[in-house]
Amino acid sequence: MCGLASVALSAQVDNVSRLFGTFAALRQVSADLETGKCYVLIGENGAGKSTLLRILAGLLRPSFGTVKLFGNFDPEQARERIGYMSHAPMLYDELTGVENLRYFASLYAGRACLDPAEALRQVGLDPSLNRTLGQYSQGMRQRTSLARVLLPQPELLLLDEPFSNMDVESVSQMVALLSGFRHQNRTIVITTHQREAAAPIADYVLALKAGRVASFEPGSPSL
Repeated sequence: MCGLASVALSAQVDNVSRLFGTFAALRQVSADLETGKCYVLIGENGAGKSTLLRILAGLLRPSFGTVKLFGNFDPEQARERIGYMSHAPMLYDELTGVENLRYFASLYAGRACLDPAEALRQVGLDPSLNRTLGQYSQGMRQRTSLARVLLPQPELLLLDEPFSNMDVESVSQMVALLSGFRHQNRTIVITTHQREAAAPIADYVLALKAGRVASFEPGSPSL
């Protein structure tokens, strides 16, 4: 329509299904993800939330349908612009936070990464803390996981259950951090069982049920 500015999209999911044998984890899912918005994926266990996140991360391919990331159908072309935080922490308990991040930063040879100490500061952790990750609280572990994701400075953040096993104060701190990243024009996609926790930053809420989109509604972000 004339006179309307085009909306920048980080991802376009078109009629995507994903089969594991005869089981359909996703069934004809479609969604457009606008740049600078936060999308919260909700649904019961087995609804397809993590499968959709892994497809957006390029870790799984759709069985049917297409995914377009930053205007490109080839996920390899977009991989460097995506940060994926899995439900598992993917960190080393015997190392400190900064030691963990130094190791992961070494895996991004040739890419402009945040300094590990700066990545920790961005998530509210002290890089000089001389304590191994095994001695961290769950909230500190989750924030260290987020710092690891931030190292390559991704534009699309995909976070699988980032509030898992965190106390109320830690959840509040994580939500505040994510709000700041959203205001940096990053797109955020969160899977969670705690819809209320993510409500302050949810621009849109996508509910999945048995692999299908049950609803896709605007949220009411307050941060």
